[in-house]
Amino acid sequence: MEQPTAKKNELLKILGVGFGIAVTVGGTIGTGILRKPGPIAAQLGEPWLIMTLWVAVSLYAFLGTLCTIELGTSVPKAGAWYVYAQRAFGNYAGFVVGINSWLGTCSALGFGVYTMSEYLALLIPPLAGHEAYVAAAILIILTGIHWIGLALASSFQNIMSVLKGIGLFLFVAICYIYGSEVTPEQTALTTSKIIETGSWIAPVVFSLQAIFYTYDGWHTAAYFSEEDRDPSKNLPKSMIGGVLLIIAIYLLCNLAILHVLPMTELAQSKLAAADAIRLIFGEGSGKIVTLFLMISILGIVNAQMLFNPRVLYSMSRDGLFINAGTRVNHGGTPAVAMLITACVAVTLILIGKDACEKLSDIATFFFVLGYASGFASLLALRKKEPDLPRPWKVPAYPLLPILMLILSIAFLIGAIIQDLPSSQFALLFMVISYPVFLVVRRVNR
Repeated sequence: MEQPTAKKNELLKILGVGFGIAVTVGGTIGTGILRKPGPIAAQLGEPWLIMTLWVAVSLYAFLGTLCTIELGTSVPKAGAWYVYAQRAFGNYAGFVVGINSWLGTCSALGFGVYTMSEYLALLIPPLAGHEAYVAAAILIILTGIHWIGLALASSFQNIMSVLKGIGLFLFVAICYIYGSEVTPEQTALTTSKIIETGSWIAPVVFSLQAIFYTYDGWHTAAYFSEEDRDPSKNLPKSMIGGVLLIIAIYLLCNLAILHVLPMTELAQSKLAAADAIRLIFGEGSGKIVTLFLMISILGIVNAQMLFNPRVLYSMSRDGLFINAGTRVNHGGTPAVAMLITACVAVTLILIGKDACEKLSDIATFFFVLGYASGFASLLALRKKEPDLPRPWKVPAYPLLPILMLILSIAFLIGAIIQDLPSSQFALLFMVISYPVFLVVRRVNR
């Protein structure tokens, strides 16, 4: 079968429901579900409270998906939050949302590949000490795969997502079949930041930040609505199917971890899923978990390499980035935008893991800012363009998007108060974004 080729500077319309679900799952589920349960347990200390917060953020992601489907089907263009903010509020708002989204994902991309190289060094000890160069090499190889074209990159994403989903469901089954249930005596032995400080506000906000970071990506399919063969029909199925699968995996994995690991051990765990498997099968199982971690990270990194260049492509098309950013190669890849994305991520990797990790912390603020801009855009476009064709309309309008906007703003305020250093960097960038915007406009003019 002949490889489809793109027309000059146009994206290929070759994607469907299967890819939409795969990229949603692959673009969301990374190491977060494997790493975050320990720190969250240390903050909260109670299984019922832990599950309550996971269910709350799951509900947020599901309701947010219903809102985003309306935006993605009524404005089916590459770029997601950037596209909606630019159309609803103008070029400057679009620039701020777009560049924040892109930079945040570049930092997450660099951090993810660096973490993958650390796990690879555990399997191949001679690589230890050379993690930065290994990470850069992995990213360059991925860039080559994506350069060949969307068809190959999307097929690779489908495979990674299937392997990841099977692995996580298998983990849940193993915990319940072979693991010993935590006893009531072990459950009673618990400690947490809530008990230590007597306050629940800071631990809950910290835990919500961790869960939000784990869930970021539930909207990933919306980035590809321009490349979907029939976004009006496919996008609702992709996004709802994807987010429900993620919710099921996350809640089941947490229940499985709480079933096997006593709270005192879980609170000390840096990699809860690995510790659960070691508790069941012994130390020899560590390499299997490490291999699965690499597959999990590779899936999310591949998804980020797919969607992040499309933000720059869409911004360039609107004159808010360099004109060369609109170039699309014969395989349907935004070539210049992808190379810029890869170069920035490699630079962050070579600067060091700490830089990537710090930027990833800041990125959580930008991610939720993107959600808030999306809900605000939905409300604004209903008033600004009442006759815009809307194949899908969000239920319970306007209450649902207003509720989601309020929750997003409340989270941002809580994040600013509880994590002032990271929030200061984010707010500083917001301040300097306007002169940068003016420079970009002048260069393009």
